[in-house]
Amino acid sequence: MGHGGTAQPQSSGVERIVHMPADGGGAGHGGQGEVATPERRLNCFVRCVALIERLGNALGTLAFTWATVVLLGGFSTMLRHDNDFWFGTTIFFLEAFRMFSRNNKTDYKLFFGTRGAFRSLGWNGLVLIVYLNGVVLCISLLARVWFLFQAIWFLPLLGILVAIGQFVCPGAPSLLARFPLRLRRAISLWSPVVAIIILLGSSLKKYSLWKQHEHKNQYQHYYFYSEHYWVAICIAYGVLLVVVVLVTVSRMRFAYIIKLVNIILGRKQEFWRRVVLNLCMIGAIVMAAFHFYRVDWYVALVMIEASTLVLVSFGNFQVPAAVLRLVLPLIRFQHISKDYKNYCDNEDGATPSPAPSCCPDMINLAPSLNIFYGMVLGQGALYLVSCVVEIFSFIPRRFLINRGGFKGQWGVDSVDLYYSYALEKCMESNVLAPNISLCNFAINYLNSDSTKRQLHGIRTAHTLLQRDPSRTRLLLKLKASTETMTRVMRMLHRTGRDRGDETIRLFSAKVIDQLAKSLLAVNCPGIVQNVSLLLDCGNQHKRVNPLLNTDEEEEQQNDIFVNATCNITKMGDEVLDTGKLLETQEHSTQQICNSNEHNFWIVRRWRQVSEFWSVPQEGPLTEQDLLPVIGMSIIQSLATYDQSNCAEISKAVDLIRKITRFTSFCRTDTNYTDAEKKVLVHSSLKVFYRLTSIDGEIGITLRHKISKHPFLLRNLSEVLGDITSNYETRKVAAGIIRNLAIDASMRLAIGRVQRIITRLMHVFLTPDEPSSSAGASFPHSREALRKVAGQALAMLAIGNVDNCLTMLRQTGYSFIAELTTMIHFERYRCVAASLLRNVCMHARSELKETDLKQLSYISRVVLERILRAEGEELEIFIGLSSHIYEAIPEEFARDFEYGQIKVTFVKRLVDALNANMEPNADCPGIRRVILEQAIKLMEYDSSNVDCFHNLHMIEVLSTVEETISEAENYTIFMGDIGLMEAGEPLSSLVERAKQLLDVC
Repeated sequence: MGHGGTAQPQSSGVERIVHMPADGGGAGHGGQGEVATPERRLNCFVRCVALIERLGNALGTLAFTWATVVLLGGFSTMLRHDNDFWFGTTIFFLEAFRMFSRNNKTDYKLFFGTRGAFRSLGWNGLVLIVYLNGVVLCISLLARVWFLFQAIWFLPLLGILVAIGQFVCPGAPSLLARFPLRLRRAISLWSPVVAIIILLGSSLKKYSLWKQHEHKNQYQHYYFYSEHYWVAICIAYGVLLVVVVLVTVSRMRFAYIIKLVNIILGRKQEFWRRVVLNLCMIGAIVMAAFHFYRVDWYVALVMIEASTLVLVSFGNFQVPAAVLRLVLPLIRFQHISKDYKNYCDNEDGATPSPAPSCCPDMINLAPSLNIFYGMVLGQGALYLVSCVVEIFSFIPRRFLINRGGFKGQWGVDSVDLYYSYALEKCMESNVLAPNISLCNFAINYLNSDSTKRQLHGIRTAHTLLQRDPSRTRLLLKLKASTETMTRVMRMLHRTGRDRGDETIRLFSAKVIDQLAKSLLAVNCPGIVQNVSLLLDCGNQHKRVNPLLNTDEEEEQQNDIFVNATCNITKMGDEVLDTGKLLETQEHSTQQICNSNEHNFWIVRRWRQVSEFWSVPQEGPLTEQDLLPVIGMSIIQSLATYDQSNCAEISKAVDLIRKITRFTSFCRTDTNYTDAEKKVLVHSSLKVFYRLTSIDGEIGITLRHKISKHPFLLRNLSEVLGDITSNYETRKVAAGIIRNLAIDASMRLAIGRVQRIITRLMHVFLTPDEPSSSAGASFPHSREALRKVAGQALAMLAIGNVDNCLTMLRQTGYSFIAELTTMIHFERYRCVAASLLRNVCMHARSELKETDLKQLSYISRVVLERILRAEGEELEIFIGLSSHIYEAIPEEFARDFEYGQIKVTFVKRLVDALNANMEPNADCPGIRRVILEQAIKLMEYDSSNVDCFHNLHMIEVLSTVEETISEAENYTIFMGDIGLMEAGEPLSSLVERAKQLLDVC
């Protein structure tokens, strides 16, 4: 029979889906040469810094050995006790501490790492100095007068100790992190206010003391005599306090305050907050020096501020130690030759002699000291150079941020971590280590046990997978590492309330989504079941029968719902809050540039610099970031890449049920928005479309499992009837119905849901459907939807009388007339012809006079099309012509004879029969429909028998009889599996044709 032609669009579509490249980006560069990675410049910079530091380490080791063996070992008794001995000993212990601390990475970074030797003063440094000033002023008020003069020399030491404590106590931040979030936020929010209050309180106290003792001469030399002076200071601190309080209140998360601040400051609010607070802190620091009129007190306070400012800028002891290494040799270089000159006793008593006999033990002491101090000086100079060079690391780091695709504050932190990682690798092993790359960094951090490292590792991996060539490299490394793949899979189980766990889970799902496009499930055991867990995430309540429900279960489900909602909100807030300061700075810069761009070329240069300096902002989470959406995308990618993955999908427990749950718009057990529901429905339908398009035995199994769900057909009907959905979603829904209709029992089940046929016909037969859908502006999407809807109708009509009658009886359409019109359009020609063929076959008795007229109008077009068509189209039109001949034999014969194409048409049939002696999966029923058409022609008019005789039809039939294949018993093939068995065997048709030709 000729039904195989109907399936050809389906079959071809299936093959296209299966073999469509899953990775359009990665494969395209496979054969190209090596492309420079975005981290190349930063790696070169790191190697330069590491080389300088390692040269310094080498000189330090030599100096340590020289001091041990030569100076302290050989000349220890001859070294000057007041300088060289103690200088050498100090350098010896300093270098020993540096060398032995290298065994502990944490200690070495804390004390001697080049990375972080300098750090920006920042907000915390200013607040620290303000607090220190307040403490000093309070001490000056509480201490006795006689003690204050001695304390003048002790106060600078206080500032030094506080500053050193910044980097000697690295556990302070981690200790603060253990406090509740609200307490930490309150401390951060109100600390500037408390600092100003302390200074204001000390000023008021001094003013009170002045008022008490203004008439006592013994205290007049401690305080200013002018009352206006203290009033002015108190007023100034009061103004600072009011400003700081206003700025602090503007940072509080209250709706009214946020609205008011947005009106006043707009998008630049964060930028102006920082500017105002910094200016207030600087003003408080400057004003603190005017609390004393005595020069020694003033100098003491300035020394405290200066020493604290300098030492807070040190990240560790590397710079102070390097300065010490420079200072000590420079002090001694000019005195060594004079201090260790050797004089011999001769007649004058004054002529020096280098002869060994004078004092042989001291001849090499001065050169040895020069060599030692020279190595120490070189070491200190190299350390200082490396620290200064390291300051400019922000340039290649910012370049990597912009060129590597990193966004927001997390991108800045990730690049900083990579910089530390690369520097550490260069210091540990070879300076030119070839394995320093972002890919290795991401894998290294993924395998870490630290949540913070895993977070940066998974987000870096996700960033690298967005572009080539890093994408290809990382995919290869991830697939080659079983340990890393196992780690990534375990991240899908992160369900804690911590924001970091939720973010890790989200981005691990995104990374697996990229991997799934070229991943075999057998090489990653458990991936389908792990991904199935993502479909359990979301805002759904579990609804059960009230006769089976318990209060405990209901409460538990409510808790799960609340936790899921809170976690989604937190993740959204986290993304939205990152990098706001940089965004406002960039916005303000753009405003300046826009106003002056056409006036000054320097403004354009400034824009280029600002764009380089700015950090690309990360957008908020969208509907595509829902975990169920990503999970279904992973399933679709696995199914698309390899058919063996479909076997694992088929084995997954409850996977089909979970996906079906998302195919409905009207779910009342969720808290999803309408936009989120649309995305979830589209994602679930795409997965089912792919799974129902699988060929082979696995495809049959999957279609059977999918079709068993009781709510699926209702949901598909709902999608088809929703005109607010985009064309793509409705096309996918129609495609699923088309694929499921391959099975005869499903054609019956679908036919019982008459709304499906009604809506499919509405889509297929209405070219200019008024719709508010998102795809209305894309005519190609509309045409694709119509074609797939027509294919679904054609599949439903195959071998099913009830469905054909339902289509024919639909009100509001002239079904046959519409189909005969659509045959003239190439896009819909095969679909319309297949539908006509099946309706004529199964519902011929229901055709009206007007329908038969339409068939007579189209008969000549069908005959002419047969003369030109090939392959699947030829099969469809020959089958259609056969059934038109049955419906209107007289009109068809008239066209057959009148057009004088009788001989040409018969010859075309015989030639097509000869050309298709080898059956194929594209058109397995072509010989069947040709024989059916030939039999009808010979049965209706015996004169046609002579035409077939003249064209050697007998020999052709003999060849067909010898080459009959089992494949010709099916009308559709998906892969190597035949579907929809034909009615009458091909051998029976050959026998009938031979009988008509009078050949027994």
